[in-house]
Amino acid sequence: MFIKSAYIHIPFCKRRCFYCDFPVTVLGDNSGNHYSPWQKEYVDFLCQEIMATPKQNTLPLATVFFGGGTPSLLAIQGLEIILNTLNQHFGISKNAEISLEIDPATFNLRKLKQYQKLGINRVSLGLQAFQDNLLEICGRTHRLTDINQSIDWIHQANFDNWSLDLISGLPRQSLHDWQESLEKAIALQPKHLSCYDLVLEPVTVFGKKYAQGDNPLPLDETAAKMYCLASEILQKAGYNHYEISNYGKKGYECQHNQVYWHNESYHGFGMGAASYTNNKRFTRPRTRKEYFAWVGKYCQNLGIIDIPVTSKNDQLLETLMLGLRLKKGINLEKVKTNFGEGIADNILKSLDSFLEDKSVIFDENTHVLRLTDPQGFLYSNTVLTALFSTFDN
Repeated sequence: MFIKSAYIHIPFCKRRCFYCDFPVTVLGDNSGNHYSPWQKEYVDFLCQEIMATPKQNTLPLATVFFGGGTPSLLAIQGLEIILNTLNQHFGISKNAEISLEIDPATFNLRKLKQYQKLGINRVSLGLQAFQDNLLEICGRTHRLTDINQSIDWIHQANFDNWSLDLISGLPRQSLHDWQESLEKAIALQPKHLSCYDLVLEPVTVFGKKYAQGDNPLPLDETAAKMYCLASEILQKAGYNHYEISNYGKKGYECQHNQVYWHNESYHGFGMGAASYTNNKRFTRPRTRKEYFAWVGKYCQNLGIIDIPVTSKNDQLLETLMLGLRLKKGINLEKVKTNFGEGIADNILKSLDSFLEDKSVIFDENTHVLRLTDPQGFLYSNTVLTALFSTFDN
């Protein structure tokens, strides 16, 4: 089995945003660009994990993704050590897509140029909104002036492949706010945009403060309009709506994330990171102390993890759940080949009502099943619930 991708979790943040439930380490005023003992310790353990991981193939990595957290808070020295370790152990292709998540007010022009020297050729800027009041409500540490400065530096560095993130459905966010953010984003000419709808996770500040439908959250009807508006405006501006939450100019779709959506194998390294290798899906501990202890045991066991192989039925559900996120959908002939005769018929039977109302389309010539845009994408959870009720037994 060939594994061509690696995800690296960098947990450092200035503070925890009010919607975030990711495994992070809050550094506060200690979140400067210097290679602090906290950063060095984490990188040391992460690299031990990488080196202890058995090689699955001889092909070099085609994608590397640094997520967080706020990876741009990690000093250049730490990033360089991680990339060198990955290259030493797995190899990194000369044409690899190497992505780094960055936040405004955590980098400068000099740092962007250092990223490029390391081979990082794609950055994803976490803006979330263009309105200072919304940024404050979310607990973000940057403001519009920081955004403008960050964009200026990205353009000065001639970063061709860059993306930005926006969130819809925020407290006190109006449809006008959302349209303004979309239009301002387009004017900045990123090659890629990710537009996420706010999810209220129970352990977050928002999750404890609000319930779905509570004021000042937008009504469900308004949230749906926000989704449809993004699809309409961004596609008119030349962005391909290639995945439920993602839009890219031609040739600039995120290669790393497509590994997930095609349910292909990948390595994950770092606190809370998930891996999918040898049909085994597992997640590392979410706290520094527990992660460091886990790495120690992992190295002693020579990278062998005693977890069960994902069942064939779960593999099917994961394939459907992830594949239907893509605009091009899934090929039911391939599903039949991988999971057996009769599966395709059961899938179509469970989706009768969605096929009838055109939120799901099946092309009998190409055997492709896909969600329509925006209606099918908008109600994807309902579609998936129908599939799970059929096969999750």
